[in-house]
This record gives sequence, structure tokens and C-alpha cells, in this order.
Amino acid sequence: MQAVVLAAGKGTRLRPLTKDKPKGMVEVDGKPILTHCFDQLVELGADKIVVVVGYKKEVIISHYGDEYQEIPITYAHQREQNGLAHALLTVEDHIDDDFMLMLGDNIFQANLNDVVRRQREDRADAAFLVEEVDWEDASRYGVCVTNDYGEITEVIEKPEDPPSNLVMTGFYTFTPEIFHACHLVQPSNRGEYEISEAIDLLIRSGRTIDAIRLNGWRIDIGYPEDRDEAEQRLQGKFQSTEMVSD
Repeated sequence: MQAVVLAAGKGTRLRPLTKDKPKGMVEVDGKPILTHCFDQLVELGADKIVVVVGYKKEVIISHYGDEYQEIPITYAHQREQNGLAHALLTVEDHIDDDFMLMLGDNIFQANLNDVVRRQREDRADAAFLVEEVDWEDASRYGVCVTNDYGEITEVIEKPEDPPSNLVMTGFYTFTPEIFHACHLVQPSNRGEYEISEAIDLLIRSGRTIDAIRLNGWRIDIGYPEDRDEAEQRLQGKFQSTEMVSD
């Protein structure tokens, strides 16, 4: 299966770690976030990796070159960071079959293989990991609305008043049908072309969508403290500060 990694962001909230490098090149446990992503995609069977680059793209290109562990790498340039659906359209000409999509600022220790397997078994047009987060954090993500059967009926990007605390994580599999949906996406209130809106269009058109509960953990590296937590988890040193109520 082909793989796409989105790595065009500036990572302004990670400053000063991203002063001279893109977010994906910030090191976690001794290696760049992108290396963690590539390792997992290779393990999942990726036979081609397409990386969307933008901010300080030369740092990524010079570091990885045209292959990783003998898997060819292609680069697509997102000139302006206008949302994930906009970023995904930059790779349309490079993808001709089902593919994995990973956000290049996430660290996973989770059941990614379940997503690939379910998408293939169900011939779904989209499959992705979901997890429940604290209600106050749900507005940071694409929020999933479900019916009485647990099926996702709607996806809303970063709602001010989240109707659910079930959110999408940064790993998906798609058929090329997602590109048609991305072309139909209109700018959100934030002025961005959201991947959640593209998935919502697939849902409303009756396409098969699979949501798999996350088993394990993942961290979206948005702030320096996220990087520190991911590093501690990878080293087995992380201890939750949450208090257990009686």
C-alpha cells in the first residue's frame, strides 16, 4: 500500500524547537518525528512514501533523500498551509490506489495495523483510528458524531461546542475517492480546507467508513511538553499525573 505523510507545517507552537527546522524534524527519543512515522509505515507494508513538504522543506529532503529503507520517497510541495484536505490534493497525481495517510507530527504506539486490515476487509472508502479525549480538549480535533449503533454519522472540525468527545487521530487509510471529496470541500470558518469535511462528504454520500478505537497511545506533538511526554512514553518513563478518584 502506498503511504502519504503530511509534513508541511511550521510548528509555530513548538518554537524554539522549530526555529531552524520543520516540525517533522524535531527529535523525539533521539530521532526526528518523521523517522518514527516512516518506520511504522514501512512496518505496515508501505511500498512508496509521498511526503508533503512546505516550511523549510530542504531540511527534510536533504536528510532523507529519495528513499528510506529502500522504499522510494516522492516529495510534493504545499506552497501555502491551507488545511489537510488542501495538503492531500498536492499528492493526487502521485497516488493511484488505496493508501495510508499519517500526520507527520504524531507519535503512535497503537494498533495501526487494525486500520489497514479493516479497510481492506470491508473495502471501505475510509478507515481511521478514533479515541475519546477529555471534553475540554475535543475542540482541538475533528469530532465524530455517532448514532445508537456506534456508527459515525458526522464529522465536525474543531467545533466550539463539541457534541462528542470521540475524535479522529492522525492515521487513516483511503481509496482515491477521497480526492474527489477534497475537491468539493469549501473553506471552513478558519479559512482552511478540512480533511474532516471531506470525510463527512463521503459519509453523506453513503460510502463505507470504518472507525477503529485506538488501542495504545498516540501524541500529537503540538507543544514542547507534548514532545517531552512522547519521549518519556517511548522510554517507558512516563507516569500520569491524573489523580484517581475514590
